[in-house]
Amino acid sequence: MARFAAIGLDHRHVYDLTQGLLDAGAECVGYNPDTTDPRVLAGFRKRFPHVPAAETARLLDDPGIDFVVIAAVPRERADLAIAAMRRGKDVMVDKPGITSDDQLAAVEAAVAETGRFWSVALGRLASPAQAEALRIVRSGELGHLVHVTSLAPHRLNRELRPAWFFDAPAYGGIINDIGVHSIDTFLALAGAADAAIEHAAIGAFGTQPPGFEDFAELVLSTPTARGYVRLDWFTPDGLPTWGDSRLFCVGTEGTLELRKNLDIEGRPGTDHLFLAGRSATRYMDCSTLPTTYYRDFLAGVNTRNHTVMPQPQVFAVCRLALQAQARAIRHTAAPCP
Repeated sequence: MARFAAIGLDHRHVYDLTQGLLDAGAECVGYNPDTTDPRVLAGFRKRFPHVPAAETARLLDDPGIDFVVIAAVPRERADLAIAAMRRGKDVMVDKPGITSDDQLAAVEAAVAETGRFWSVALGRLASPAQAEALRIVRSGELGHLVHVTSLAPHRLNRELRPAWFFDAPAYGGIINDIGVHSIDTFLALAGAADAAIEHAAIGAFGTQPPGFEDFAELVLSTPTARGYVRLDWFTPDGLPTWGDSRLFCVGTEGTLELRKNLDIEGRPGTDHLFLAGRSATRYMDCSTLPTTYYRDFLAGVNTRNHTVMPQPQVFAVCRLALQAQARAIRHTAAPCP
């Protein structure tokens, strides 16, 4: 049984990562209680009361721990990951795994130096609906993929956010933070190892504090497909989930729509997929389909055959997110008359 520790309890995603690994058969043998958000720590202790607390150095130096899960403040994740890899441990890190080009280069060097795995837990990997959408696209049912649209609205939940959430250098900016999911999805659907950034824009349209990046869009392309991504922090409180995340695929012989979080005013639950094909339309409830990310990650730890997401693809996704963030045109709200 693979054994792991959780280091950096600064984002609630650590709950899902830990539970996913436990469900896949791993054992969590420790966590570092240091945090910038005591509410995250309290939530972890409530969910996993059997897991003991320990200092980071002790966890990293424990030869019986196979890998670590990291959900620290984003700008601190690279250094923690590198320290873990140099102590012989694989890494599963919450997104974004890095916040700068220098950090990405350092992580790439550490992977090459140590031979350890560095896996960024991107949303597609644990989404049954996105896994099914990818299967359909790759099956050829839509013909040749022409275009992908990814809409990723998020709720701000200001009262739940720690101070670093509003500090762009701490999380790397909106595209690096939440746009990385959509970039990964586009590359996977397009079957591409890389893409060109045709356009990127970031908006600060009035969300406090001044300058907070609350909107972004980008256009991506490969030799065979194009993609559009919209990100924002404008999900209204009346929506019964954190955002109406949607994905559209247009092929030469069919179209697909995925509503990940809800079918607004329609079917209950999550993971709704709608398909229009050569001869008919159909609806699929994907919520009960299995996902294999955590199980595949553990298999890679045991066999040293990392198939869940090839390491070069992880680096490519992170690099594109940083490039789009850096190149983006900036827009701000016009002052009220």
